[in-house]
Amino acid sequence: MDISCQDIIGDIEDLISLDDPSPAERYLNKKDVTVRTKRVKVRANRPKETSTVEKPLLDSVIPETQHIYMKTWGCAHNTSDTEYMAGQLAQYGYNLTSDKDSADLWVLNSCTVKNPSEDTFRNEIEAAHQAGKHVVVAGCVPQAAPRSDYLKGLSVVGVQQIDRVAEVVEETLKGHSVRLLQAKKVDGRKVAGPKLALPKVRKNPLIEVIPINSGCLNACTYCKTKFARADLVSYPVQEIVDRAQQVFQDGVCEIWLTSEDTGTYGRDIGSSLPELLWQLVEVIPEGCMMRLGMTNPPYILEHLDEMAKILSHPRVYSFLHIPVQSGSDAILGEMRREYCVKDFERMVDFLRAQVPGITIATDIICGFPGETEADFDDTLALCEKYQFPSLFINQFFPRPGTPAAKMTKVPANEVKTRTKRLTDLFHSYEPYKKYEAGTKQTVLVTEISHDRKHFVGHNKFYEQILLPMHNNLLGKQVEVEITGCTKFSMFGKVIQGEQEWKNCSKRSTADGTTVSSLVTGAEESKYRSIFAYFFISCSLAIVCKYIFMFLDF
Repeated sequence: MDISCQDIIGDIEDLISLDDPSPAERYLNKKDVTVRTKRVKVRANRPKETSTVEKPLLDSVIPETQHIYMKTWGCAHNTSDTEYMAGQLAQYGYNLTSDKDSADLWVLNSCTVKNPSEDTFRNEIEAAHQAGKHVVVAGCVPQAAPRSDYLKGLSVVGVQQIDRVAEVVEETLKGHSVRLLQAKKVDGRKVAGPKLALPKVRKNPLIEVIPINSGCLNACTYCKTKFARADLVSYPVQEIVDRAQQVFQDGVCEIWLTSEDTGTYGRDIGSSLPELLWQLVEVIPEGCMMRLGMTNPPYILEHLDEMAKILSHPRVYSFLHIPVQSGSDAILGEMRREYCVKDFERMVDFLRAQVPGITIATDIICGFPGETEADFDDTLALCEKYQFPSLFINQFFPRPGTPAAKMTKVPANEVKTRTKRLTDLFHSYEPYKKYEAGTKQTVLVTEISHDRKHFVGHNKFYEQILLPMHNNLLGKQVEVEITGCTKFSMFGKVIQGEQEWKNCSKRSTADGTTVSSLVTGAEESKYRSIFAYFFISCSLAIVCKYIFMFLDF
């Protein structure tokens, strides 16, 4: 079975997403091209004008009559934002649909990390216009660059205003343009975002993504996300703990902590990441798990001892995503990463020694401006030394407005060559060969594979094990036996009887379909809205009837 790298951990806060365009799709972005030969100038044909369907405008929005399509690009924080927006819309009475053609309005939640992601976002807006669909844009692209030409006239929900998406959608359906981009404040003080207790429609009903802070303390020269998320603002410890308790009661069996940099958590409120994590592990039920999100090296170094203890906890995955970006101190300096290669190595060495078997994922940017062959050789040497099981390889993309966009670029062909060399190195080793056939593992089963042929479980080290699709297996912690492996995953078989499986999700159906907490409080509110609408309508009809009777009299 051929499984790609992205099939393993497409949800990690790396720089990769399953929604990223393929190379062929990138070329489709280049629509206006003038073709030139050496002697004869040839003017390219203008693109055919596409007919645009007129958008219907509504005088009023009646619950249960409009359908909303939602699409997300980017990191787990963006995913959580979309889930919260979906919860608000469902609570208000809108129907959520995965069929974009039948939808009345599209909510597009964007990512500003890479050019291709923004290109597909822009193309999706164009497709909506041509299909006659209303559009609401959200996420880091409109927040960071709201004056972009292709965003003119569109309604925008800022990254801290997602709790007001229902208002924006309603006004957009009426033909109005609404822009909410201001920072959220409570009593005059900036907060990380909307309350965590809001209703949510989860992408995976077994997994809750909890944002613990917004923004970061870095000033990386290549990053545009800082323009959108700004400086660090942390949620209070108790609010995060309360959210975790709430979702476990709802039937969730795995929580992911996410932010632009989890390692910075609490520095603005007199707390710290270890303080938060120790309180969270106290409320994680037996059999359920917690996964930490991405942390940059500078802010985790001072907590190594505590982090090693936490990552060894039986209800915490021994997994950490620490982007190094380059193996050259010179390039790290140009990136303003605020650490050196020795710092990163010390961290990896310490965690591997203190947490045997830990999975450490990292990112590399190939072809950063000024990168020499010697700089890249240092990167290759670092990756060869540690043979990271999850290595996210990215070509440098100059993002408009960032300092790196003005730096002297490495030739494109050289960037591609270096990317291929690092990719070849990554494919030269197989991290899961360490497990022989017959090895026993305890796994938590929370997902279905992309090919829809296997259930996906993860062991303590967040390594992926593909399992046969038995009924009732989702949301269970089970013992499995490894039967084989590939570069990116292992295959296993369940070796326990069903009566021995540990049920981590409170509610599941007989066919294995999880029904836990698709909408926290949304269904009840939806029916209240419908009842209220018909009650008011009937009341008005009765009042009008008596008024007319009185006038006739």
